[in-house]
Amino acid sequence: MEYAIRNCEIADLPKLIILCQKHAEFEKADYAPEGKEEKLRKALFGENPQLFCLVVAAKETIVGYASYTIDFSTWDAADFLYMDCLFLEEETRGLGIGEMLIEKLKEIGKQKNCVNIQWQTPQFNERAIKFYNRMGAKGKDKVRFTLTL
Repeated sequence: MEYAIRNCEIADLPKLIILCQKHAEFEKADYAPEGKEEKLRKALFGENPQLFCLVVAAKETIVGYASYTIDFSTWDAADFLYMDCLFLEEETRGLGIGEMLIEKLKEIGKQKNCVNIQWQTPQFNERAIKFYNRMGAKGKDKVRFTLTL
């Protein structure tokens, strides 16, 4: 099967929400899909987009995605690309698509004068950690906190 990486389109949103739910399940996290389509539509396609998203398109559907934002690092005093999510359907893993997504994000980051790409993954996701190490990424031992508002 052939895959193409392209920018997310409005028509992709229903499937993107399904992929988000699968991603959350994979990471043993809670996910409530209700109301997400409208919120993602606004974040991705509003007047001032807050979020950007690449999708992996296969024939009539999408089978993966990588979402990102451009953030600012106090320490570097410069912009960086933050990869919020990277997820591929099980049957598409191990085919080099994740590497293609990372390469595309590197291109975007360079175009936007970012100093680096940052992201996180759960410690139990050993397959992803091996993949990221193979790509030349360096991990940091930190604990991520969430404070509900």
